[in-house]
Amino acid sequence: MNNCVIKLEDLKKNYKMGSVDIYALRGINMEILEGEFVSIMGPSGCGKSTLLNVLGCLDKPTEGKYYLNGCDISLLDDDTLSDMRCNYLGFVFQSYNLIPQLSVVENIEIPLYYQGVSPNESRKKAIEIASRVGLAERLYHKPTELSGGQQQRVGIARALVNNPLVILADEPTGNLDSKSGKEIMDIFIELHTQGKTIIMVTHDENIARYGERIIRLKDGLIEKDERVLSKIGATT
Repeated sequence: MNNCVIKLEDLKKNYKMGSVDIYALRGINMEILEGEFVSIMGPSGCGKSTLLNVLGCLDKPTEGKYYLNGCDISLLDDDTLSDMRCNYLGFVFQSYNLIPQLSVVENIEIPLYYQGVSPNESRKKAIEIASRVGLAERLYHKPTELSGGQQQRVGIARALVNNPLVILADEPTGNLDSKSGKEIMDIFIELHTQGKTIIMVTHDENIARYGERIIRLKDGLIEKDERVLSKIGATT
């Protein structure tokens, strides 16, 4: 039986905007098992980005509990949260978030630098991961010399290089054409087949159906949590 890697218990997140209280998350209860591929959907303002920030240890809940690999995140200080991000999580962003002055392999190495991995070992791991996502011929190119799909491959490689427990993807195909988007989703399908836990935020129903489970948010609550019966990419 797969382990529960993420568990939320009545999780709430409130913000102050001037004199106005914003209730972004109003009581989320959710479990995600090791190896699941979960898509999170919902209209603008439903709480998707806030939920992803909390799951990514970029923000702490106002109320409730968030357990990551059994650890209660809500009790941790900022330094320990940073360690959790570094050791357990890999991030893939819509806008790639690559450093333009660095080469492909140097961008991929960044998480290993923060983990204190030696330069030789870091370079070895980065090259290995780059090759896995089809970048073996682009190691020393700068991001501006790459297509959008290639840049996103760099982003995926960077997310994978520290062998994270969970990959968090925020609209990973949002800036890509349909062909490049499919190529990126094929990589996610392969990672899922290999047992990686993936949580992906998307507004695109077709992209969401690459996952095996879709969680739909509305007004800061889970409106629906459903298994995908006709999963895209299931036979690829």
